[in-house]
Amino acid sequence: MTEKEFVSRIANNKGDFLQEFLDILEKTKVRFCAIGGLAVNAYAEPVVSLDLDVVIAADDIALLLDMLKKRYSVTEFSNSINITESASDLRIQIQTDPRYQSFIERASLKKILGYDMPVAEIEDVFQGKIWAAMDKTRRASKRQKDMADIMRLLEYRGDLISLIPEPLKDKLFPDS
Repeated sequence: MTEKEFVSRIANNKGDFLQEFLDILEKTKVRFCAIGGLAVNAYAEPVVSLDLDVVIAADDIALLLDMLKKRYSVTEFSNSINITESASDLRIQIQTDPRYQSFIERASLKKILGYDMPVAEIEDVFQGKIWAAMDKTRRASKRQKDMADIMRLLEYRGDLISLIPEPLKDKLFPDS
């Protein structure tokens, strides 16, 4: 079984929603990169997730949304846009927080679970996870997952620990 077939089974895909989404981005030349838990997989031991978090170049979002609304379910929130497709359990979340925009220029092509896509550099993925873990408006379970992703990245690149703010270090390493 290939990685793509594995993802397809986990997501109960009737087609290949993720590849369709990536093809739309490529066809329209929309600049983007993966930034969330699946981006962590590009650097650390992979874990399965049904969420793909991406950042889209701000000046490309309006064009992209018009296209996506014709094919998928699109739900807009204050700092994100969720894209779903009835034939898949996969969820694509477009992060609209402007802090993530600079990640796109530093991204490089990597393979995530069998899919080639631009992925934010490790320091940017790490920073995004720090922001998410410290965001008190996020559900506690999501912040715990963000902290686990931080730990996964630290196992790969221990020097990243210097980027963690003290309040979060205290939560990650309470016995230190």
